[in-house]
Amino acid sequence: MATNSNKKLVPEAMSALDKFKYEVASEVGVNLKQGYNGDLSARDAGRIGGNMVRKMIQQAEQQMK
Repeated sequence: MATNSNKKLVPEAMSALDKFKYEVASEVGVNLKQGYNGDLSARDAGRIGGNMVRKMIQQAEQQMK
């Protein structure tokens, strides 16, 4: 089993990011289920991650105005 060695800078933010991930997945039409999503294609995972980053950048830009 692979382990995730990424260090979480703000562990409290993980639940908010998970919720955000599911919101974005539903917006782009990808069916995510709770837990393991190993059957998810790389293309769909990229769509979710890319849209998450796009939305976070938009939020940061709005806060800087």
